[in-house]
Amino acid sequence: MLYIFGAFLILTGIRMLMHRNDHADPGKSLVLRAFRRFVPTTEEYDGQRFFTRRAGRLLATPLLAVLVVIEVSDIIFAVDSIPAIFAITQEPFLVFASNAMAILGLRAMYFLLAGVMHRFVYLKLGLSLVLVWVGIKMIVGHGFVSIPTTLSLGVIVAILSVAVIASLVVTRTRQSEPDKEFDHV
Repeated sequence: MLYIFGAFLILTGIRMLMHRNDHADPGKSLVLRAFRRFVPTTEEYDGQRFFTRRAGRLLATPLLAVLVVIEVSDIIFAVDSIPAIFAITQEPFLVFASNAMAILGLRAMYFLLAGVMHRFVYLKLGLSLVLVWVGIKMIVGHGFVSIPTTLSLGVIVAILSVAVIASLVVTRTRQSEPDKEFDHV
């Protein structure tokens, strides 16, 4: 099973690397399309309500659709995180606890970082390399070569540090030289 998880992480990292400049359109989300297909929904919000009545019919509001998309994204992230934690430990409590904490902390971290995300132009590149590294560690480290956890964490910290520092240097250069046009990776 770890080989399958490792291959999944490697493929996810490569896919993320190949599409690092693409931006998702929430309106084209598979989850949102399925929700709208099976749940009658209005086009307008009704204050803070999830449901509203129109012509005697109970309809969901876009607010409920947004909530469903966010929660399904959280679940997908949790499922995606399970292989990564298995690369570090097979202790069930740690696997569960780390995923629960990740889900609880991600939304708060998003709002914390949302205003400065435009400065981290290489972060997606760094994250895709981390996924590939963890996938390789899972496949190679589980039967072929033992890769110490400290080495693995060091590689992850190094990749993320280089991505963040390079991003900050490049975006600072862009801000100080507004006349030049830069293509970001």
